[in-house]
Amino acid sequence: MKSNLYTRTGDDGTTSLVGGARVKKNCRRLESYGALDELSSYLGLAAANPACPADLKDEIRKIQNELFNLGAYLATAVEPGATPCCRSLADGRRMHELESWIDRLDAATPPIRAFVLPGGCQLAAQLHVARVACRRQERALVSLAEDEFVDPEVRAYINRLSDYLFAAARYANFVAGVEEVIWQQ
Repeated sequence: MKSNLYTRTGDDGTTSLVGGARVKKNCRRLESYGALDELSSYLGLAAANPACPADLKDEIRKIQNELFNLGAYLATAVEPGATPCCRSLADGRRMHELESWIDRLDAATPPIRAFVLPGGCQLAAQLHVARVACRRQERALVSLAEDEFVDPEVRAYINRLSDYLFAAARYANFVAGVEEVIWQQ
């Protein structure tokens, strides 16, 4: 039996966190994990691009799964004084994996000696949009951390993810044989 897609419980501008606590839909916690959802959607768009190489598509899918883990972490209320860790990032393996992908992509592309503007091929432009959404999510995390504890590993992962998306956009242009768009003073 299918569940209802609507519950009407959020019609008053509130929603439930994991555990049942009700919060306003514009609170910092919701802004933060809502930005994760937006980022994952942009990543899905990039992965759906027919020009997306198989290696990038596989990495993007793994990242989307990790973003879902981070969303679950952020959707859980933090008790005052508590310092819960994000279990999926606790052992450092996902950060190491992400950094190894950055290194691989960077090694595959020519060195840059100028500021790169978002653009190039369609896939690169989509990855740049995802990078900007990632930075917005990072700002939302920093704001949330002003009010309550956020595992520093979550912030570090999102910061590194924006680096990955920059490297992936450059790689997409390189694979497509498209010149980077360089800032002209």
